[in-house]
Order: sequence, then C-alpha cells, then structure tokens
Amino acid sequence: MSNQPTFTTALLSGALAGTTVDLSLYPLDTLKTRLQSSSGFLASGGFSGVYRGVGSAIVGSAPGAALFFCTYEYSKSFLSAHRHAKQVSEGGLVREWEAPIVHMVAASLGEVAACAVRVPTEVVKQRAQAGQHPSSLLALKAILSQHRTIGVSGVWREMYRGWSVTIMREVPFTVIQFPLWESMKEYRRRTSGKDEIGALESGLFGSAAGAVAAGFTTPLDVLKTRMMLAKEKTAMIPLLREILRDSGPRAFFAGIGPRVLWISIGGAIFLGSYQWASNTISERVGHRT
Repeated sequence: MSNQPTFTTALLSGALAGTTVDLSLYPLDTLKTRLQSSSGFLASGGFSGVYRGVGSAIVGSAPGAALFFCTYEYSKSFLSAHRHAKQVSEGGLVREWEAPIVHMVAASLGEVAACAVRVPTEVVKQRAQAGQHPSSLLALKAILSQHRTIGVSGVWREMYRGWSVTIMREVPFTVIQFPLWESMKEYRRRTSGKDEIGALESGLFGSAAGAVAAGFTTPLDVLKTRMMLAKEKTAMIPLLREILRDSGPRAFFAGIGPRVLWISIGGAIFLGSYQWASNTISERVGHRT
C-alpha cells in the first residue's frame, strides 16, 4: 500500500491543481456553457469574451479543489485502514472488489464537500459566461441585490441553485473517474515495481478516466447548466420535461465535444499537477525529517 498524502499535502496540492486546470481551460468551459444554454450559442456570446466570468473561477478554484482532495484522501485513508484491519482479522482474505468501492465512497464524499464552494461559483460564473452579465462581479451583485425582494434566505437559495443536480452530476462523474484513475495507477505500480507514480503518468491516466466519465455524465451537465441559467428557479423534473418537449433527447448531449475535450485535457492537468505537487511536497517533507 502506497503512502497517503498528509492533510497539508492534499490541501496545497489540491489548491494548486484546481487553480491550474480552471484557468488554463476556462475558454473551453465557456464554449461548453454557451452550447448548452437555452438561448443558443451565438445569442450567449459565441466565440467572443471567452474569459468572461473568470473572476469567480479564480476565487472558487483553490478552496473547492482543496476541500475535495482533503476529504478524498482522508476518507480513502480511513476506509483503506478499516479494510486492511478487516482483512487481517479474517486471516488475510483479500477482496479485490472492495478497493474500487473505497475510492467511490471517498470521491463521493469529496465531491459533496467541494460543492459547498463549487455551486455558488458555478452559478455566478455561468451567468457571466452566457452573457447575462458583463462580468462575474456584476453577476454576483445582481444576485445579492435581490435580498430586498426575496430576503437573505432567498439569496442563499439562489446562490445554491442547481445544488441537487450538481451533486447528481458530480457524484456519478467522480464514481467513474477516480476508481479508473486509481486502478490505472495501481496497475502501473505493480508492473513497474515503484511505489510512486510520476506526474506525467498520473496525468495520462486522469485524462483517459476523465474522458470516459465526461461522456457518460453529459446529460446531467446539460440539466445543471439549464437550471443555473434559468431566469426563474425551476424544479428538475419539469425542466427535464421542458427540454425534451422543446429540443428533444439530442439536447442532452449538447456540448459533449467541448466537455469531453475539456475534461480529458483537464483531467491530465488536474490530476497530473496534483500528483506533481503531492510528490514534491512529500519529498521535501521527507528530506526535512
């Protein structure tokens, strides 16, 4: 079993990975959002202003990714220790199928924690991306100004609009991506005989896992985008019916090309940079001790 990153390592590595991937691939994310918008690609801004709303991404990237990896690594470590203790108590009986379950549960908990930061960031960012406001700051001000009519609780609900569908998108996505990523890394460890995985290898594995997960979860991503961009809050089931009625099933795969491309490249940058930072920090801490 490879050494688990410490809390500080996961925190710093996650923050670096989140900021790096969001800033480098922001234009692709903007194009994907505009393709999924009910207003249409050109009406939402087309190819112009692809960095509109980047401010909210800068603010939310580091804490969101840091929350994810701290929760993920802690949960994985706790569940893995419990699994190995159970294995010892049962006389060394190995159940290989339990490892992916551990990664699925840990990744799901990580996503729920990260969404506390990610959802408000996404709401503000996507409204700026779709041309509803000139910048993320003005999008945020427009939401906050509603407190006179809908109250503070209403503003809170507006900031977390799409929370449920975001969780519904992120959990299946991460349940596919992270067990794939971890299993590819474990296979590489076994075949190479090394304890540590390099950043390049981790990035390639993350890219492949991300592409598969992105394709399968695109319909949920379309539903989330439409919900966040709607002028009035709409329940998920009525919105689902509305999309099917107005645009047909094909609408649920709008933006699949940019999404798969964005997340494939993003998986390489995100998990590659996380691995690099984690290896570097762990190595420096090891040298000091």
